[in-house]
Amino acid sequence: MMQLPPKYNHIETEKKWYSFWMENNLFKSLPNEKEPFTIVIPPPNVTGLLHMGHMLNNTLQDILVRRARMLGKNACWVPGTDHASIATEAKVVENLKKKGINKSDISRDEFLKHAWDWTEKYGGGILEQLKKLGCSCDWDRTKFTLDDDMYESVIVAFEKLHDKDLIYRGYRMINWDPEAKTTVSDEEVNYIEEDSSLFYLKYVIENSNKELEVATTRPETIFGDTALCVNPKDERYKGFIGKYAIVPICGRKIPIIADSYVDLEFGTGCLKVTPAHDINDYNLGIKHNLDTIDIFDENASLNINGLHYEGKDRFLVRKEIEVELKAKNLLVKKENYIHNVGRSERTNSVVEPRLSKQWFLKMDDITKPAIENVLENENVKFFPSKFKSTYKYWLENIKDWNISRQLSWGHQIPVFYYGHNGDYIVAKNKKEALIKLNTKSETIYSEDDLSQDNDVLDTWFSSWLWPISVFDGIRNPDNKEINYYYPTQDLVTGPDIIFFWVARMIISGYEFRDEKPFSNVYFTGIVRDKLRRKMSKQLGNSPDAIKLIEEYGADSVRVGLMLSSAAGNDLLFDESLCQQGKNFTNKLWNASRLVNGWEIDVNKSQPKVNELGLEWYNNKFNYTLELINKNFDNYRISDVLMSSYRLIWDDFCSWLLEIIKPDYGEQIDLKSKTELIKLFEKNLKVLHPFMPFLTEEIFHNLPDINAINPLTTSSWPKLESYKQNTVDDFEITKEIISQIRNYRKEKNISFKTSLDLYYLPNKSTLGNIEIIKKIASIDILKESSKTDFEMVNSFLIKNFEFFIPLEEGFDKGAEIEKLKKELDYNDSFLKSVQNKLKNENFINNAPNTIVNKEKQKIIDTEQKIKSLKKSISDLS
Repeated sequence: MMQLPPKYNHIETEKKWYSFWMENNLFKSLPNEKEPFTIVIPPPNVTGLLHMGHMLNNTLQDILVRRARMLGKNACWVPGTDHASIATEAKVVENLKKKGINKSDISRDEFLKHAWDWTEKYGGGILEQLKKLGCSCDWDRTKFTLDDDMYESVIVAFEKLHDKDLIYRGYRMINWDPEAKTTVSDEEVNYIEEDSSLFYLKYVIENSNKELEVATTRPETIFGDTALCVNPKDERYKGFIGKYAIVPICGRKIPIIADSYVDLEFGTGCLKVTPAHDINDYNLGIKHNLDTIDIFDENASLNINGLHYEGKDRFLVRKEIEVELKAKNLLVKKENYIHNVGRSERTNSVVEPRLSKQWFLKMDDITKPAIENVLENENVKFFPSKFKSTYKYWLENIKDWNISRQLSWGHQIPVFYYGHNGDYIVAKNKKEALIKLNTKSETIYSEDDLSQDNDVLDTWFSSWLWPISVFDGIRNPDNKEINYYYPTQDLVTGPDIIFFWVARMIISGYEFRDEKPFSNVYFTGIVRDKLRRKMSKQLGNSPDAIKLIEEYGADSVRVGLMLSSAAGNDLLFDESLCQQGKNFTNKLWNASRLVNGWEIDVNKSQPKVNELGLEWYNNKFNYTLELINKNFDNYRISDVLMSSYRLIWDDFCSWLLEIIKPDYGEQIDLKSKTELIKLFEKNLKVLHPFMPFLTEEIFHNLPDINAINPLTTSSWPKLESYKQNTVDDFEITKEIISQIRNYRKEKNISFKTSLDLYYLPNKSTLGNIEIIKKIASIDILKESSKTDFEMVNSFLIKNFEFFIPLEEGFDKGAEIEKLKKELDYNDSFLKSVQNKLKNENFINNAPNTIVNKEKQKIIDTEQKIKSLKKSISDLS
């Protein structure tokens, strides 16, 4: 053991211990006889960088994994990254443009080469950043969703689902992202309330001078109109049903139809029907057998059907067509209008409803086990449980999943077309497809007769297999690893991907293995700044995660994150929390230096005050450990840290160390030092999952500790029985000492000046007298009567009445006046709290913890009032 330096150097410590853990394979896991504890990392984008959301999520996972390892379980945390089709392809396309290369000018294979080059150059950096955070993943297991084995797993899953007639190809209305040039699912569309305009257009009735007014937010889509529709109950339009109207500008005639779908109150009550570019219009078109005219290309520019606007962007056409409609007296008026606009989550582009042939996965039947095992029998538990309602709503309103994307980067759909009628065969590759085809067909085909579908699968189609595929459970469903590690134990993720990922993993778990993928889902909150704004690059309010680690240290940042992170609640992050974490780090460091510096006198017997202090703390530790274990079981991770924080900062550092600290120039007895080190070691163990680097460093510098075995793989403290009355009695001791300290402060009495403290005879026994005398610098502490003294200052604590004799020259009048003012304040405060608790809205809506705090305020204030009245009475 070396003398610890005055300041903790987190940079050197973090580098030293992470290298040690890695070199000794302390995070490595292989199937064995132990109980497994498995977590799979939510795979971040392969080219992404660490942000505050990642920091929170992975800190939580590491806390759970490190504690499981200390509990003696075979902890396996699988890391990996996601290929992120849309995001990565967009970056590659942008990079190619800078080089003067358009994606459309090169082959698929050439583009994929560029994409792989990009991924190898910029990918994987986030995993290295997670190491700086202290994440104890089994890095030998690192997976990438486009690794050969992972790729094949996705293809095999597609084959199996297709063989069960769960995958089909259909011509449907989809959400088209014109910037990414691909479909996006309903869940990937964010509806944002935006300012817009409502245009009132004239549609002239054929062979008549009459006209109908139609309100629309999208005048540029008139080129796709194939009908006008009114409600059959609308008396205004009954005479028009069955007639024809002329579409403005293009002059094409369209029928006027009736359908109860039309809202009589919206706009004019007359609706333009554009089946190719609105899902509701599309459904009307099918019902009434209307034509479908597609007016947009993949860029959302108008095509040949847009006449003289061909090739122009939709929003530019909206501006220009307004001018033309005005000039032709076809625009009645224009009003400001606020409505929800669908934007792609990936690119923020306004999505365009578009008819397209896509691949879909039938969801009705395969979702039933996911509903049953979460909502009915809770085989999968949600923390907090409030997210079950969100999960329930989505699954009960689920639509078939559009699994195809018009991209090149990803898992190419394993469908091979042949002939001229759209016939196809599903196979892992062209060679296998040819064998399958020629086995069942009378015609002999060659590889040249086959062409693979150009689309790739939705990124989430690989992610939903993640807990299975990382253990090769799709390709080899009975292998040793999948049978040992699956189902996994905990999933830590954000509620924003409960649809995209969590629900789908549960669905796939039961579909492919007839088993849940995990037992518990811990939902983190969204990281926001102190103004409650979501952190983003655009707002510039997201701190550089690595810079925070460099400045404050990984442990301090981890503590800062957890101090403000209750499960499912948004985290209001402020950099001052990292400073609070750093202060805690320094407190622990200084405590270890203090303890290490106490020299031992082997001949000295243990003082009674030390015996009492150590006995109390041992009981307090086990009392707190029981609470910590319960909170871990309920995934109240932030509460675990707060309990540990208070235990070590307040009880250990501020109380226990002060109690047993030798007087200046004195040495400590061997028994006290030995017991203290054991308690310090237990402290380090409960803190280790939160602060792995600091605790490992201090642990190896504690005297008389076997430093050969690392703290990382040591055993979690075993809960021992404790005496509740010992814990409770010391709370009284704290109050007594605090009252005396306040008295000294009010009277400006130095701590070096000893005081005498008396208490009235009581049936209860006052404990910890030696501690009170030492910590409060009390000379005499015993029972007595007030009549023995002319004037006293008294105070009440529980059922004890204490008093301190007052010196001659004491200004009794001024003291009584001061006490009366304090009494008035406490009377007013008590009434305000009582009124709050009479408020039914507060009682019904406030969390129980808040209500209980207010009730405790009443108890404490009533005790204070009683004590003040007693002091005034004694002085009067």
